[in-house]
Amino acid sequence: MADHRNRPDLALRQHRTHPRSWRENLYVYPVISRRSGGLSIGINLNPDTACNFDCIYCQVDRKAAVRTRRLRVSLLGEELSDMLSAAQSGLLFDDPAFCDVPRTLHRIRDIAFSGDGEPTTCKEFLECTTLVADLKRRAGLLHVKIVLITDACYLTRPEVAAGLAVLDQNHGEIWAKLDAGTEEYYRLVNRPNVPLRQVMENIVAAATVRPIVIQSLFMRVRGEPPGEREIGAYVDRLREVGAAGGRISLVQVYTVARQPAESYVEPLGRAEVDAIAERVRTQAGLPAAAYYGG
Repeated sequence: MADHRNRPDLALRQHRTHPRSWRENLYVYPVISRRSGGLSIGINLNPDTACNFDCIYCQVDRKAAVRTRRLRVSLLGEELSDMLSAAQSGLLFDDPAFCDVPRTLHRIRDIAFSGDGEPTTCKEFLECTTLVADLKRRAGLLHVKIVLITDACYLTRPEVAAGLAVLDQNHGEIWAKLDAGTEEYYRLVNRPNVPLRQVMENIVAAATVRPIVIQSLFMRVRGEPPGEREIGAYVDRLREVGAAGGRISLVQVYTVARQPAESYVEPLGRAEVDAIAERVRTQAGLPAAAYYGG
């Protein structure tokens, strides 16, 4: 059987949909993630769907009714404990949603703070990182990563920095979003509430403490891919991190794989994704992985 962990080009039906709801759970959900290379257990700290970005490619339906606007940390812990048990026992893969997932992808690859908004806006972020680290340790999953998927706007806030320190001590990793090189394009695709300069400052601050992953989504907007000037500026931003003393362990270059928020957003072709990844390798001198839309 092929090792799907090393073949991000192999698409499963589970790659085409990543619902952030699972049975009766309010906060914890499982997905088969290409970028994680298998089973990722997601934690949604933003069930109210509030976010400081409004990305044109986002798959979150912000018009839908929300199930809860509260984060109950104790309930989150119960849901995560049950999910870890189901994944470790194999019971999760008896479910129709996962019964055809290849066995090579059954191992838990990470526990990811990745929900319907920006995890670091959650006032209980530090408490939640501590809880997840404790439950991971109790389950004997010391090798499993704790991933923070973030838009990098608030990484220098004291309570967030304290949570990042917990991740550092428990095999944690930051995946910081950087989808643009210029302020103009950044505002087009991310529709943020902070300037790109703040994002860059926070990425540099985080990357000087520990190596981080950069996650970058590129797409066609009204039929047009990002232009030469934009990709050149994006590569410059990556170089800027290194020049400031920051460390980037990997750049994930990917495109739209699920239904986006705006109908005028379409995925890039494989060759286009590969071309951007190659520029990251050759011009920024960084390792890059490419992930495609279909």
